[in-house]
Amino acid sequence: MRQRRTTAATFLEGRLAYRIQELTYGGPDKQTRRLLDLLADEVEGTLTRKAQIADPRNPVVGTKLIREWDGVAHTVTVLREGFEWDGRRYKSLSAVARAITGTRWNGYRFFGLRERKRGEA
Repeated sequence: MRQRRTTAATFLEGRLAYRIQELTYGGPDKQTRRLLDLLADEVEGTLTRKAQIADPRNPVVGTKLIREWDGVAHTVTVLREGFEWDGRRYKSLSAVARAITGTRWNGYRFFGLRERKRGEA
């Protein structure tokens, strides 16, 4: 008898496949993201979207970023609008990095995230 797959497992499998392709070939360009925003506005029945799709360097909402600093592992959760660390919300990864280290850091660099250049695999 075949085992029935759950909806969550099917969704996760598709999402992981998409993410692997996105990392390999690059994500959608600015024009495509804008078109997707406009389509989302149409579906939701809103006239204008306040913000475009978030920075492409941001991981998927719910992702946990772990960075060791001074012998302590710090876990940051990616939220829909910002980040959460140590029970507090932050608008940017740079603000989280500053809170952890006490000095100014580029948040994406501190957590090992960077935008891929076109053609980079």
